[in-house]
Parts: sequence; C-alpha cells; structure tokens
Amino acid sequence: MRESRYLEHKEDISNSFLKTVSAFANYQGGTIKFGIRDNGEVVGIHNPTQACLVIENKINDSLNPKVDFQLQVTEDTNVIILTVKEGLDKPYFYKSKAYKRNDSSTVEVESYELRRLILEGQNKTYESLPAEKQDITFHYLERSLMTQMSIKSLTDDILVTLGLYKKDEGFNRAAELLSDENTLFGIDVVRFGESINIILDRETYAGISILEQYERAMTMYRRYYQYEEIRGALREKVQKIPEEAYREAIANAIVHRAWDINAHIRVALYDERIEILSPGGLPDGMTKQEYLEGQISILRNPIIGNVFFRLHHIERFGTGVKRINSAYFESKVKPIFEVFENSIKVVLPVMQKELPVSDDEKLVYDSLVRNRKLSSSDVAKHTGFGKTKVIKLLKSMMDQGYIRIEGEGRGTKYTTT
Repeated sequence: MRESRYLEHKEDISNSFLKTVSAFANYQGGTIKFGIRDNGEVVGIHNPTQACLVIENKINDSLNPKVDFQLQVTEDTNVIILTVKEGLDKPYFYKSKAYKRNDSSTVEVESYELRRLILEGQNKTYESLPAEKQDITFHYLERSLMTQMSIKSLTDDILVTLGLYKKDEGFNRAAELLSDENTLFGIDVVRFGESINIILDRETYAGISILEQYERAMTMYRRYYQYEEIRGALREKVQKIPEEAYREAIANAIVHRAWDINAHIRVALYDERIEILSPGGLPDGMTKQEYLEGQISILRNPIIGNVFFRLHHIERFGTGVKRINSAYFESKVKPIFEVFENSIKVVLPVMQKELPVSDDEKLVYDSLVRNRKLSSSDVAKHTGFGKTKVIKLLKSMMDQGYIRIEGEGRGTKYTTT
C-alpha cells in the first residue's frame, strides 16, 4: 500500500517521524510503519522490541502535550506499526511547531490553521469568539425574522436562543457577521466580458449583515440570468441558470466558509456560467466523496447555519449539493464541484437541453450516460472508435467540463459531470 494522508513508511527510526506524529495527532490520526522503504519494499527493523522502546521514548520526550498512540510488531516481517490517534488537546507540537499532512508529505501548519487548532483544543469555533465590537445593531436580522418567524421584535432572549449573545460574554463573531455594520469580509461579485480583462460590472458587499450580502448577491444574479418572455397571452420567467442552484451555492458559501481567512467569497459571472469560490476547504472529518454525495453534514459555523436554517435559506441536513444537482436534472451540462485545500469552487453552467458537441463527442457522452463509468478501452468498444481517437475526444470533453476522470493508472474511469 502506497503512502497517503493517513499512512507513512519509514525504512528506519529517525527523528523525522515525530513531525508526522504531530500531524496525525492534530488531524484525524494515522499510521506509521517502520521497516518499509518508500517504494513499498519490506526490510523490517532489527531488534523490534528494543526499537519500540526507542520510538515510545522519542514520542513522550518530544511531543507536547502527550499523544495517544499504540505500537505493535508484525512478527513475520519485523515491521513496527505505530498508530496515532487524533487528540483532544490540540495543537500537538514537535519542537514548538505543529504539523499536518499534505497528501503523503508532512508540512508545518500555517498561522491561521494553528489558530483553528488552538480553538478546537478549547472546543470553540471562530464564530463563537467574542465580537470585536459589542455596540452593534440587528435591524436587517430583525426584519428577516419578523417576516419568516412572525416575531414582533428581536429581544435579548431571542438573541440568546439563536446563540448570538451570552449575558456573561456579550455578542460573538456570528452576531457581528449578522449585525448591520461590521469590519469583516464579504462577497465580491464580478461580471466579466469576453475575457477576465473585461469587467462589465462589479459589486462588493462587505461591512454589512451577511443576510443583506446574500440578498444583494441574489439580486445581481437575477439581473443577468433571468428574464421574462411573452408566450402568447402569458408572461413567463426564464432562468438561464436555475435560481435554486445559485441560491443554495451562495447560502452554503456563506454558512460553510472559513471566516478566519481574510478574503471575500468570489462570484464570477460569465455568459455561459457562474463560478463561486468560497474560502476554506472541507471541514475536518469530511471527505470529498462525502461532500459530493451529501452523506454527512459538518457545519463549520453552526450558529450562522442555524440562523440561515430558521430563515429557510438552507436545509439542515447537508442537502445543498444534491439540491444543486437536482436543479440541473433536465440539463445536459451539470454543475462542477472542485475541492481544494483552502477553498471550494462551485461552477453553475447555463442550462442546456442538448450538448453543443460534435457527433463523435455525443456518442462518447451517451455511452458514459448509459454505463455511468467506463475506461477509455470500454468507451472504444461501445463507440467503435480507435483508442487514440477516444482519448482525444475524452480530453476535449473534459476540457469543456462535460465529463470527469476518476481513479488513476489502470483504475482510471470516466464519467459525466
């Protein structure tokens, strides 16, 4: 088994493994196997019983605070297996530095990630920290709650119930984000022309309630992707991009973004698509597959999420991606979700009932629709095309965003987006 985010091989015992112990203790745990070379060759460890004592002493003497780990020896190979559990008392330091895994390598965490680890170790989130300003008002939030929940006014008791205020601590950062005025980042919306060098329109929503930011971003969308069409005696609303999909994407970008990253949510408007880039990758404990399939919902900002849920801007149970995909049920082109370490991008294409592709590309696409996932060799069998032609067609359609690749090497498969 090759090295990964959760597995590292060590041919022998040197202090470099201690960085990885820090990384595993800080993030989701993992395993280090001693006596295996980087290429996977098993060489074992001489006198593994003594070596286990050396490993144990190094961890106990070098890591702070204490790490929860287990050691065992594979008797037939003399491979030592070190299992490190994710800790509760984060961050875990080695030589005054905290580490994380970046794919199969170990790197020092950046300053903002260190702040998150400290908060996590204290069982806190960024939004639960005390607000920088305590003299704040909530006129926009009050109007929204009066409309959706039929309250007469926003009382202190309601603010406490929403998790925005504690009598002994005052307002928190979530309250500050929902207040009428603040000094935090927001949403930057840009409409581009034929290239990114041509800016046709731009609005930046910051320093105001995130609820107002959300509504203004919706207004910008309606300006360019909705219009009315007269059909006979009827006037019908036409949506080039489904409003439900855009609403879900914007609301989720606000609720799930990392507010400790000093950057705006970026919304790029093009003739044929909208791109929404949200600061902050996936929350710890969630995989890309779980995110795409909506298997679990981990709220990075549960206080803000609760307010948006009460106002019916989001669903509680992590159905955002599914709802976005559902809005494109009748479209041949589908949304694209890209997950990066420190950001998530959602691409919403203009709805199309038929793909603007060549006849050969359509045959390839239809074969993938019928069979869900195929290798390039299987596509060649279904279409009757040569392997070289199939590879060229697949690459062209990947570049256009109509299909995507899964796996690698002999396990490579292609599927529709």
